[in-house]
Amino acid sequence: MTRQSRLEVDLAAIAHNATVLAGLAGRAGLCAVVKANGYGHGAVPVARAAVAGGAVMLGVATVEEGIELRTAGISAPILVLGPQPADSIRDAVAYRLELMVTSPSEMEAVAAAHGGAASATRVHLMVDTGMRRVGVEPEDLVDLHARALTLDGVDPVAVATHFACADAPDDPTTDRQLVRFRAALAALDAVSAGPHLIHAANSAGAITRPDARFDLVRCGISLYGLEPSPQLEHHDAVRRLRPALRMVSAVSFVKRVPADQGVNYGHRFVTGRPSTLATVPVGYGDGVPRNLGLAGGEALVGGFRRPIVGVVTMDQLVLDCTDGPAVEVGDEVVFLGSQPRRGEVGRAESHGGDAAVGPGEWARILDTINYEIVTRLGARLPRHHLGTFEDAALA
Repeated sequence: MTRQSRLEVDLAAIAHNATVLAGLAGRAGLCAVVKANGYGHGAVPVARAAVAGGAVMLGVATVEEGIELRTAGISAPILVLGPQPADSIRDAVAYRLELMVTSPSEMEAVAAAHGGAASATRVHLMVDTGMRRVGVEPEDLVDLHARALTLDGVDPVAVATHFACADAPDDPTTDRQLVRFRAALAALDAVSAGPHLIHAANSAGAITRPDARFDLVRCGISLYGLEPSPQLEHHDAVRRLRPALRMVSAVSFVKRVPADQGVNYGHRFVTGRPSTLATVPVGYGDGVPRNLGLAGGEALVGGFRRPIVGVVTMDQLVLDCTDGPAVEVGDEVVFLGSQPRRGEVGRAESHGGDAAVGPGEWARILDTINYEIVTRLGARLPRHHLGTFEDAALA
């Protein structure tokens, strides 16, 4: 059986985006961030496509996410980006994962977990230059590195930081963070001659700050063809990316109703005229926000925008299809992504000549970010991975 509601993920687009980002990074390597199930796209297929497109490392949030990639046969370096409990650190050592170490106690836990492992665990030393989330203070980097050198099973191969405001290019915070980071690196260089991999830039930093690319860039949202922030939507590098996701379903029921009819729970929408309503079997149980229709959300049927009316329920929602061409049971409905048009009425945002609705549109009307939109798409939506890596030649 095949559920009508699904996500379609274009793996050729993922590989293409990895190639674009790797080219943008120049001499720096690309760490493709595939945490949160590959930002909702499916971690294992996305990871393979990213490596095929030029990524030299993969980034995850938890050891469990890293183990998923390893057990799928992925041999590329995998970096766990956040602090981990001691039992997870033991698993990280066993599965040859690299760790972002954020404190002396975490460093000690890595050493304790090493046991008889054949090789030392590669660790990246996190410096807090202004995010105020995790990491040591810049003035403590030298001591953390010195302690790492005394511990069996610990190989301090990198120093990293994370930007708080890189998605706002005019914000001076990134400049201040870079000053602190460079001062910490200079202090370390004064006492340690060993090679260090340096990285700081996320997607926004990689796109807008050539001076912050160092040896590695960590790209998440841009890998999926999405803008890191509304301010960067029209940046030349972002325009070269290809959105990889379509969220689709199909009309399951069509009803003609008179004016003054309440629709769905709470009757938050009342028809103002005789209306054609189409039911679609997808809801907040799949990650469609309950208030999307109340906020002005729309879906595409036949390339025309159709308003979502009333509240979104757990398993179903209703579209107002009164205007535009007639709809029938079985017609494709696109909630995210593009769809060919059948004319000009109801023209949607252009994407490759088709009508399109993007995660950024949902984010704008719901006062959130596109990261949240794609990562909250539910597990019961089957992921259909389409395309091949060979299709990823740059356009």
